[in-house]
Amino acid sequence: MAELTGPRLYSCCNCRNHVSLHDDIVSKAFQGRHGRAFLFSHAMNIGVGPKEDRQLTTGLHTVADIHCADCRQVLGWKYERAYEASQKYKEGKFILEKSKIVKENW
Repeated sequence: MAELTGPRLYSCCNCRNHVSLHDDIVSKAFQGRHGRAFLFSHAMNIGVGPKEDRQLTTGLHTVADIHCADCRQVLGWKYERAYEASQKYKEGKFILEKSKIVKENW
């Protein structure tokens, strides 16, 4: 009998709350505060903190830290606004730090 498998997910490293789908990865070539990070088009089961302007490697952005809705572990940030035209594609997308998420259903 064949095994049924669900979608490949990423979960909070602390409590295993599902936070994003593998299919929503836009890029794996990002840098977070604690190392490598992924850019996602969508995230779920998260809370969004206050917006703030932050100088990042690619210029000034308005971002908001995101945390797990269950345990409140900070997972990365949401890009609210990019000031440079070449960075506008990031607006509304989410950075999840690789060290803060784990794979599920792989």
